[in-house]
Amino acid sequence: EDGKRDGASLRKQIKKVEITQHARYTCAFCGKDAVKRQAIGIWKCKSCRKVLAGGAWTMNTGAAATVRSTIRRLREMAES
Repeated sequence: EDGKRDGASLRKQIKKVEITQHARYTCAFCGKDAVKRQAIGIWKCKSCRKVLAGGAWTMNTGAAATVRSTIRRLREMAES
């Protein structure tokens, strides 16, 4: 609950987080928009019932994207 004394900028930040955590995300396994947040960092696809680890508020974090691209780059270097 956000009262009047919290300030406008803080309320805007909270609103952004709440929108991203309650949104539906696309499943990487079945391709449907059925992934929802179950708990902090736990995301579940309602369609194929796969459970995924992700960020606390969003399914994909900036750090995770960096790790994925680094792994892909290293794998390509190892193959060539």
